Amino acid sequence: MTSEPARSASVPAAPAAIRTAVAGFGLSGSVFHAPLIAANPAFRLAAIATSDPGRKAAAAAAHPDARLVDTPAALLDLAEGLDLIVLGTPPAMHYPLAKAALEAGLDVVVDKPFTVRSDEGKELVELAARLGRVLSVFHNRRWDGDFLTVRGLLESGALGAVSRFESRFERWSPAVTKAWKAAATAGDGGGVLFDLGTHLLDQALQLFGPATVTHAELAARRDGERADDDAFVALRHESGVTSHLAMNLLCAQQGPRFRLLGSGGGFTKHGVDPQEPYLAAGGSPLDAAYGVEDTAWAGQLGRDGHLDRLPTERGAYPEFYRLLAEKIADGGASSALPLPVNPADAVEVLTLIEQARELAVKRA
Repeated sequence: MTSEPARSASVPAAPAAIRTAVAGFGLSGSVFHAPLIAANPAFRLAAIATSDPGRKAAAAAAHPDARLVDTPAALLDLAEGLDLIVLGTPPAMHYPLAKAALEAGLDVVVDKPFTVRSDEGKELVELAARLGRVLSVFHNRRWDGDFLTVRGLLESGALGAVSRFESRFERWSPAVTKAWKAAATAGDGGGVLFDLGTHLLDQALQLFGPATVTHAELAARRDGERADDDAFVALRHESGVTSHLAMNLLCAQQGPRFRLLGSGGGFTKHGVDPQEPYLAAGGSPLDAAYGVEDTAWAGQLGRDGHLDRLPTERGAYPEFYRLLAEKIADGGASSALPLPVNPADAVEVLTLIEQARELAVKRA
């Protein structure tokens, strides 16, 4: 008697790579999005839009399999062959491009700031929900190593009840070098409050919850600055915490990146997360050294006279695209999996920016 051969169990087919286009190949597209997408096998970088000859040559060299087009509108003409578009364009273009991409049937990632006005952001959130599309915002600094370290400290209770949170992004950039930034007013999404401030506000909300702006100062110090390059915003969180957020592009001596004061101790951290300069220098997110900060920048935990050095957690920008890929593969907008960043959070940030501008105008 001859036995039948055993039937092999069927193996589900691997999901097809997410066909992705990147609009813009400046700092956002070339340093953040394209490298992170290319390093994740769940995605296929199918197309890049840039009209600048130098950037086009750089894109072709770094991503030879990607189709190059001149404009974001040309990417939308390719929508039938795409699944996802990532918008790394100047802020004033975010709303119209995201709206057109959603209506073209694409999932969308928008770089920060999400939009220039909070009502535009709300409209996009509602549109994505109505169309059943995935919409997220690239608040990548939720995965800064120092921010992850602070979040872990709060979760551990090591600081006790936190009363004061100070967060700074300060740089020495005396010249306005990018053409669109030189021309952009606050109404166009220009200025440090929309740029670095978006990150600081998002991080504060993530750590301590909803807040209201209680004080704001905005100034333009540099020649040619049409918006603001020196800003300070104070928040009062519903949780009781006060946040002081400072951002400055003409800062010759930088203060602590983070300082937290609590009933059980404090934490002070200097230096800036190393992921951006590592990627800008041509490093890969797949490298063993990626996201690892030099131990010389370890923060100090405790109180004066009783301080311990706390090494910084490894930074993890690739987490954004890992979570996004899981969301899309699991059914997209219908999936119960969370978005890497809920766009409603980005709208909350824009609302605080509007509050800050209103207060600053009243003070002027």
